Amino acid sequence: MSNRKPGNPARVAWLIVASLVAFIALFAAGCGDDGGDTTGGGGDEGLTKVGKGEGKLNLIAWVGYAEDGSTDPAVDWVTPFENQTGCQVSVKTAGTSDEMVDLMRTGQYDGVSASGNASPRLVEGNDVDPVNVDLVPNYGTVFADIKDQPYNTFDGTHYGIPHGRGANLLMWNENDVKPAPDSWDVILDPKKAADYKGKISVYDDPIYIADAALYLKEHQPDLGIENPYELNEEQFNAAIDLLKEQNPNVGEYWHDAATQISSFTNGDVEVGTTWQYQYFTLLADDQPVASNPASTFVPKEGATGWSDTWMLSSSAKHPNCMYRWMNHIISPKVNAEVAEWFGEAPAQSKACAETSDPKFCANYHADDPGFWEGVYYWNTPVTDCTVTDQRAHEGGSGGDCKDYNAWIKAWTEVKG
Repeated sequence: MSNRKPGNPARVAWLIVASLVAFIALFAAGCGDDGGDTTGGGGDEGLTKVGKGEGKLNLIAWVGYAEDGSTDPAVDWVTPFENQTGCQVSVKTAGTSDEMVDLMRTGQYDGVSASGNASPRLVEGNDVDPVNVDLVPNYGTVFADIKDQPYNTFDGTHYGIPHGRGANLLMWNENDVKPAPDSWDVILDPKKAADYKGKISVYDDPIYIADAALYLKEHQPDLGIENPYELNEEQFNAAIDLLKEQNPNVGEYWHDAATQISSFTNGDVEVGTTWQYQYFTLLADDQPVASNPASTFVPKEGATGWSDTWMLSSSAKHPNCMYRWMNHIISPKVNAEVAEWFGEAPAQSKACAETSDPKFCANYHADDPGFWEGVYYWNTPVTDCTVTDQRAHEGGSGGDCKDYNAWIKAWTEVKG
């Protein structure tokens, strides 16, 4: 994926002397060690009990998911973890899901915060191991509707710990877009979109093809689309044709939140697909933006979205530290801090009592299962169309589907 994470991607190097002193002191004292033994590490044998941390942890993460105080001294959930466990954390920030997959396949990392358009590829490539959720105590109070999903659970086996989620929504400038739209047709119907030619803001990534498919699911039911990530040739071509028709009206294909915030603030764009983060940031700056309907954010056709999962590398050299990290990052207070900093709904149900903004979880619909029923989380397009729909409501679209490589190629053609 394109860099969808707000924040500063740069990591500040640890001071060598301080790091060595801290590591030696913590390791010698067994800080964070419960005295347990392990019966394995990364690899097929897995862990049956979390034991002493190995002293290091190498992560791949979206920007803003593993802050250590270098971006903002007040934003730091890495240092407390290091102090508690003796696991010194090194983070490689990634800008796209493709980059995450490539990095994981080097075998140099212990874990990754994978989105749904990366996690199936990692499982299929044997790049990650199953995760024993019984070894992650805080998993028990993760929101139920974010568990056992096709992007974190495969053939009944858990392959990760949910981190947070968000939806891809419709946003517009109230002064320029009238009447208030309740459908994606304002940017996808060629006739209606022409009214905002050059002022439409669209997410720049092949996964956006799913947004077009979701629109066609409602407006061209004869195509038989059931899952926007499972498209046979006819369905896929229809989505691509629609996006090619949209292209002349697009003023901006945006890569990150900051770009879109600036474009709406400057009046360069007036309507487009967005995340809750941008909406609330612009609203706080008194910008005349709206998202419809205000009570749910989701247009009548539904929406796509993301749900990220911490996954354990099959080549992990520090599996005990990784298990400790997964439990730490979804602990109530830490998960609340990450969600507010990043701008997404937390995965931990108890996090809502820990947010600094008492309305945060309500604004992001964190504890509103009905809201998420209208969201199709990102998933990796594959050729097999028999996969059950991620919301367990529908079957696959049938026939041979276009895989992710076809999506990448077609997206290049869409943009011209």
